[in-house]
Amino acid sequence: MHSIFASYHFLISTMKIIIAGAGDVGFHLAKLLSYESQDTYVIDFDGEKLNYINNHLDVITKKGDATSIKLLKEIGIGSADLLLAVTESQNTNFTIAVVGKALGVKKTIARINNPEFVKNDSINFKNYGVDFMISPEALAAEEIKLLLNQSSFNDTVAFENGVFNIMGTTLGYKSPILDLTVKEAKEKFSLVDFITIAIKREGIAQTIIPRGDTTYKMNDQVYFSVPNYSISKLYPIVGKEQIDIKNVMILGGSSIGRKTARSLCKDNFNVKLIERKKEKALNLAEDLMDTLLIHGDGRNIELLEEESIREMDAFIAVTGDSETNIMSCLVAKSKGVKKTVALVENMDYINISQTIGIDTLINKKLIAASNIFRHIRKGEILALANLHNIDAEVFEFEVQENAKVTHKPIKELRFPREAVFGGVIRDGKPHMSFGNFQLQSGDKAIVFCLPEAISVVEELFN
Repeated sequence: MHSIFASYHFLISTMKIIIAGAGDVGFHLAKLLSYESQDTYVIDFDGEKLNYINNHLDVITKKGDATSIKLLKEIGIGSADLLLAVTESQNTNFTIAVVGKALGVKKTIARINNPEFVKNDSINFKNYGVDFMISPEALAAEEIKLLLNQSSFNDTVAFENGVFNIMGTTLGYKSPILDLTVKEAKEKFSLVDFITIAIKREGIAQTIIPRGDTTYKMNDQVYFSVPNYSISKLYPIVGKEQIDIKNVMILGGSSIGRKTARSLCKDNFNVKLIERKKEKALNLAEDLMDTLLIHGDGRNIELLEEESIREMDAFIAVTGDSETNIMSCLVAKSKGVKKTVALVENMDYINISQTIGIDTLINKKLIAASNIFRHIRKGEILALANLHNIDAEVFEFEVQENAKVTHKPIKELRFPREAVFGGVIRDGKPHMSFGNFQLQSGDKAIVFCLPEAISVVEELFN
């Protein structure tokens, strides 16, 4: 998501948004909304969490019970545009959404754990006040599958069903673009269409928006924008081979583990799942007929050896313990497994995946927050994606009639340094957005943008 890919919409006027739950999902949503200068309220019982939010974000906090009719009325639920119920408890979220709707909020979104609710035909939850439901576990399982399908890259986002793709990878010593500038690489590989949109460099907190004179360095996490016809040609440029993934080992029979195994078996992967608790392993074996279930402790290296870890193409660690997930991925890597994905609870870990040698760290709450965020925008932005290791967003704008971006070629637009064009889709076909290209109304433009430049970029598309 995807990485996360979602259909996002653009806010023209300020919206009043109430977030119930100041945990990781709530915090991340509040953070995204504070860039948008929305009228945002956060409700929670936990005073410490609210203090933290107050000190870091420009939002209004309210201590108390979000299911309380009195409290919701106090903060003006009747005039609110959106209520996001994202506490840890599914039942609480349902209650908040139902009460909020009855008190007049325009739209409700509830975080749930049971995916059965999302995909059901028998109950229309909208009738009861829940407009939309989101399952962080289901989204994380989708994300893992996506990562395996583009296995040499550790971050991928598809726009317009893959007409354009954002692909991220770490540069190793085999990459022929190493030590070249962006301009030199473009000249050397002039037959391959790609745009370098961002570089995350070890030891530098800020994401680099590359210019012609930016040099590619060893261990850089580089993000490219690539039209569909160039993907196969990009592999040799970054010094990677297209890995064919067939054999997958999953550690942990959590709901993400279960969903990932089911989804991969459907696509004819060979899946082994290791679960420590005996009863859980037996239940999973009944449920997942096509998955080979192993009862045992995945932290035990002998067990991994017995279960032929060296023959695996991918290793996915999704136990409830982040440290176990990270350590077991490192063990898998040392045994020659090509692709490793670890689930981590702690948001702060996300940025260190490349440094420690794991291909991708994912956080289900981050994925969920980015996915919820798509329901908040209205208008010209069609899509927004959140990349794993970066503090910036990838937008897809629909170019409006007479928008400022249509007046001049790209190189003459006063485009901020903190943003870059990743390509244009016109009539369903990809176009490279270099300096002389001029946008037209109806075009779909992909733009990579650091938070501080979002408002300037939005202005140009108006």
